[in-house]
Amino acid sequence: MKSNKSNHTMLLVQAAMIAALYVVLTYIANAMGLASSAIQVRFSEALTILPYFTPAAIPGLFVGCLLSNILTGCAIPDIIFGSAATLIGALLTRVIRRYKWLAPVPPVLANTLIVPFVLLYAYGIRPLWLSFITVGIGEIISCGVLGMLLLFVLEKYRGRLFPGMY
Repeated sequence: MKSNKSNHTMLLVQAAMIAALYVVLTYIANAMGLASSAIQVRFSEALTILPYFTPAAIPGLFVGCLLSNILTGCAIPDIIFGSAATLIGALLTRVIRRYKWLAPVPPVLANTLIVPFVLLYAYGIRPLWLSFITVGIGEIISCGVLGMLLLFVLEKYRGRLFPGMY
């Protein structure tokens, strides 16, 4: 019984830490002007590979994205649907966790397919086809490149950072 409670506590702490890291990394990218240009590179999106390691990353990423969008003054549709895109990507990453090289694919696809509509309807950014391209490029850089670098670094310490989470 104690081990079950300990595991639950570990997952809760991991989720909280991931959410906090997501918010901090979003603020850093915003401060550097990387999160508001045509091709957005958000360091926080590299964390979207974490469901590969732990299920705690799913609520952690969702809450982190939700808080980041609220705290950075995003429009309501962005808060709702941008956070939903992150949640969908996190859930699907966890589902396909057996395939390490595919870990960044679900968040890239979820954001590339959802965020351009948010940009159009919440902010009036046109043309839609260009948003698909620019969001996709930003997600490939953030999730695909930075996320996979993070995955390979964390994999070396997997047993210590994510004990029993496979």
